[in-house]
Parts: sequence; structure tokens; C-alpha cells
Amino acid sequence: MSVAFRRESDDEHMEPKFELPIPPGPNWVTARGLRLIREKVEALEAVSTDGWPEEDGKKHKRVLRYWRTRLATAEVRPVPNAQSVTFGAHVTYRLNGREKTIALVGDDEADPHDGRISFTSPLARAMMDAEVGECLDFADKDNAIEIVAIDAISEK
Repeated sequence: MSVAFRRESDDEHMEPKFELPIPPGPNWVTARGLRLIREKVEALEAVSTDGWPEEDGKKHKRVLRYWRTRLATAEVRPVPNAQSVTFGAHVTYRLNGREKTIALVGDDEADPHDGRISFTSPLARAMMDAEVGECLDFADKDNAIEIVAIDAISEK
């Protein structure tokens, strides 16, 4: 029989397990974001994987490595002066006739349903360095975004 048709084991044909992807670029965090990452690492480290199936233990270790890496690379950014849109700012803007307020935070702290978007998102990148009253192009539309207000994120 040809070697091409022989299977050594089923393990050879399993999907490889990769590390969790780290977002590209700097790991900027707010004070709140750093606290959340620390809490996540502490919670994961407190879990005992004794008695878990091997694959579950490996998955837990991958997740822990991700969060430890994020903690080690975290760069706490200073609270902004709120003169222009920067990392760590609350921004009230008008888009398509609707007014919304968002906070520009780090990748791991982002939660769009809670009004926290990553500073690397297209919307945040479009607003960076803008000032109150400025109109910005977005999604191939001229003057699609109007900056209404800028405040610093509170350090909770």
C-alpha cells in the first residue's frame, strides 16, 4: 500500500490549536482597563485545572497566556485634556441625525453595547484629533460626523 494512503493516527488530522490573536499595535489601556486585565489574570490564575480534560486545560492555559501578555504589554495612557478627540475621551457625536456618546478605550476594554469602542476602530480613527463643532468624513460620506462634545473618561 502506498504511504500516501496510510494514516498513522487521527491526531495528525486534527485542526492545529493556535494562540489567541493579539491585536496589532500598541496595547493602550485606561486605568479601568488595566484594572480589568489584572482582575481577569487573577481570576484565571485562581482556577485549578486539576481533573479537567486535557484539551480544556490547554484552552485555559492559552487564555491565561493571552491575558498575561496583555497585562505585560499594557500602556496606561494619561487622562486627556478633552480639547480634542484622543484615547481616553468620551465623545458625543452626531451621525445620520442621531446623537451618541462613546468612550475611546483599549482593545480589550471595548464593549460597543456599553458605549466603549476601541481606539483602533474605524469610527474612532475617523474622529481622532477632531475638536468640538468639527464635521468629519466617514464611510465615504462628506461631513457625516459632527463632534458635539468631548470629556475625559472618569477614572472608575
